[in-house]
Amino acid sequence: MSWRMPAETDPHERLWMAWPSGGYTLGETAEDAHEARAAWAAVAHAARRYEPVTMVVRPEDRAIAEAYLDPRVGLLEAALDDAWIRDMGPSFVLGTPTGGTPGDGGPADGGPARLGAVDWVFNGWGQQDWASWEDDARIGGTVAQTAGAELVPSSLVNEGGGIQVDGRGTVLLTETVQLDPGRNPGATKAQVEAELERTIGARHAVWLPRGLTRDSERFGTRGHVDLVAAIPSPGTLLVHVQHSPEHPDHEVTGQILEVLHASRTADGTPWTIIEVPAPAQLHDGEGWVDYSYINHVAVNGGLVACTFNDPHDEKALRILADAYRGRHVSAVDARIIFSRGGGIHCITQQQPATPAHA
Repeated sequence: MSWRMPAETDPHERLWMAWPSGGYTLGETAEDAHEARAAWAAVAHAARRYEPVTMVVRPEDRAIAEAYLDPRVGLLEAALDDAWIRDMGPSFVLGTPTGGTPGDGGPADGGPARLGAVDWVFNGWGQQDWASWEDDARIGGTVAQTAGAELVPSSLVNEGGGIQVDGRGTVLLTETVQLDPGRNPGATKAQVEAELERTIGARHAVWLPRGLTRDSERFGTRGHVDLVAAIPSPGTLLVHVQHSPEHPDHEVTGQILEVLHASRTADGTPWTIIEVPAPAQLHDGEGWVDYSYINHVAVNGGLVACTFNDPHDEKALRILADAYRGRHVSAVDARIIFSRGGGIHCITQQQPATPAHA
């Protein structure tokens, strides 16, 4: 079977999420917990306008989830440690039999693609001392089975937020994630690339040196690419740019832009790069923010985008609307989600439609 991860902008069967269950995501007070639940629900409801949404929820939290969620949001009961489905869940792919010939239902015959689900090894973002992942490490298989997908096991420690694809063989990733000694000790770029080719059909990798500053600190992922760059259409990149020299990400995003300008797609063409300015807010009282408009999710006919009650919100939404032309942009205040360690893209995972359902 030959597997390919479609572009996020390709048609979806549904969007997956996971309900906030405990720990730092829910916070220390009842008000903290309410804020987290309301934020996750707001994303689910925005996405539900465009496509079905299924929320993974711990059995003991089902009644709480039902109190916040529209009944049209489906619920799947399973044990959870946390709520970052992009990272702990599977990366969905489409598969066609290799070596197909006319008449066998394979690619040469126009036969239907099969839904697969790559089950990465999840180890709490590189065995972070604050993370727990015993239950989350099993969610990939649970979601795959429920979706009716063929499980594609992988020995690579990886998270969905650590890769961005164009659906045509290009993958964006960061050296600080896949080559992290806490994830894949001793791994080489060639080894990572070979596994990504086997599992998601990536034949060309663009390696970024690192991710954003806050995301590289103790409670971060050590550099997820989905805070830095997104691919709204083949050959086009949206890139997070910090224009303020006060913020350490000013230098970081300058380095990333330099790498991306020198890179090419899998087809050998240079990117059209669209810079997306970081929010004007630089600090949240705890450190340099990693607020990013890049951490959005495409849905059928729409886009669910982050806002931050920030002077740059309006400009960023205009850039996104232009890049995702023809899609309606729904904005959700993502400050509560970012205060827990991620954004809208981090708490969602798209399941592509197979050709029969597209």
